Amino acid sequence: MIHMKEIWFQYGRKPLFSRLQLDIPPGSIYGLLGMNGAGKTTLLKMISGQLFPLSGTADVLGFDPVKRDVRMLRDLYHLPEEFLLPRMRGENYVSIYAPFYPKFDQNAMEEYCREFGISLDQKLNELSYGQKKKFLLSFGLASNTSLLILDEPTNGLDIPSKSQFRRTVAAAMTEERTFIISTHQVRDMENLIDPIVIVQDGTIVFNSPLDAVSQRFSMQIEAEKPSDGEAVHSEKVPGGWMTVRDRRADEAETSVDLEMLFNTVVSNPQAFHHMGGAL
Repeated sequence: MIHMKEIWFQYGRKPLFSRLQLDIPPGSIYGLLGMNGAGKTTLLKMISGQLFPLSGTADVLGFDPVKRDVRMLRDLYHLPEEFLLPRMRGENYVSIYAPFYPKFDQNAMEEYCREFGISLDQKLNELSYGQKKKFLLSFGLASNTSLLILDEPTNGLDIPSKSQFRRTVAAAMTEERTFIISTHQVRDMENLIDPIVIVQDGTIVFNSPLDAVSQRFSMQIEAEKPSDGEAVHSEKVPGGWMTVRDRRADEAETSVDLEMLFNTVVSNPQAFHHMGGAL
């Protein structure tokens, strides 16, 4: 689905990515995590052919994204965090833009809009930011593209809409489709995104399904702070210390807390070099 090798990219004189490697096979809802400025949005724009690397090679859906082949673009939908919508009704927007996506499903579009509480006869410029985002989410899902890229999709959504988003995305997923969701709101995405990709300092430091994490590590609250070197990572939380340790062979698997996983990888990436990192 996506193969990127030796990618180099920079803004001005400061490199952002240096020899970045990324492989994403089809059929999963990938979560893309990273701190502010880590390059998540830039990476998504390179995947979708909106920014070009200075060197390296990339293959997206069987095409070089730099060439912006129409066969790639019609099978890829990218919803950015910031966007503008024209002054027209939703139904007019659909009639103009849906033909660019050969697999667009009008019935699905109408159903998604109903689920999100959006009417296609509303003027898009009169919608709130959250309503605009729900409209574009509906359009992206109805496009039925093989690759759907969502950058901070739950920003601006209220709590019920976030729950509806998780249900709708999960239902739209198939073995032929791949979703990439970039987010800071990991709590909004628990039980949805898996595998997880983490970018730090211009490098993919983690790229793994969550079951591999639970097989390798245990995460649980302990009463006392572990001594230096006893744990991979620990943090003070209500009730004790959330601690990440190497899992013993006779120890039951524990659930994976996404926020704790991210903090652990960022603070100690060397411990995860065997899980898709480039260390």
